[in-house]
Amino acid sequence: MDGIKVLLVEDHTMVRLGLSLVFENSKDINLIGEAENGKKGVELALKLNPDVILMDIGLPEMDGIQATSLIKKSNPNIKVLIFTSRESEDDVFDSLSAGADGYIMKGANEEQMISAIKAVAEGTAWLDPAIARLVLSSVKRQTSTSLDNNISSVNKNAKNVYGLTDREIEVLALIVEGLNNSQIAKRLVITLSTAKAHVHSILQKLYVTNRTQATIQAVKEGLV
Repeated sequence: MDGIKVLLVEDHTMVRLGLSLVFENSKDINLIGEAENGKKGVELALKLNPDVILMDIGLPEMDGIQATSLIKKSNPNIKVLIFTSRESEDDVFDSLSAGADGYIMKGANEEQMISAIKAVAEGTAWLDPAIARLVLSSVKRQTSTSLDNNISSVNKNAKNVYGLTDREIEVLALIVEGLNNSQIAKRLVITLSTAKAHVHSILQKLYVTNRTQATIQAVKEGLV
């Protein structure tokens, strides 16, 4: 069966049932497995090699943040989309630090859920609007004291520290906007392979593993 291979890690039976019905009606999603706890989620991830894991945080035996960290260390190519009702700052940043590629709330509708899965499968950062606001608010609080009267100087110094080229700054700004590689290539009138190369270089220079982390780093450091 074609489509994005998805592993669902969720401890509530009714939630798993509801999502399985959603995925059955989507020609783009192929649900290849389900796990009711974090430990089994890690085992199935390494066994089934899904494209995307839809991961709850509040799981028995092993929470979703620890499971995400273990999965990412074993296979960084597997994308993890956090799917939870938790909006706490600690949970959000701990999840992203563990390597999660996106964060979506359980109140999301079917269209938003499918869009989020497609986005992270393509390598695009996805943050639920409520989570994006929380992240940006936290970043602004953390950086407000250092951005007093000389923002341009801070930005320039930050760019120099990371060694980003002018073109990479342009690409990073588009990553922050949520554009995927194809959209970046079209916007900048460059080839897809060139766009991919720029994104790869940016991730290396920022010492991050995915576009979500790059987005947070870019805003936090005033790079765009």
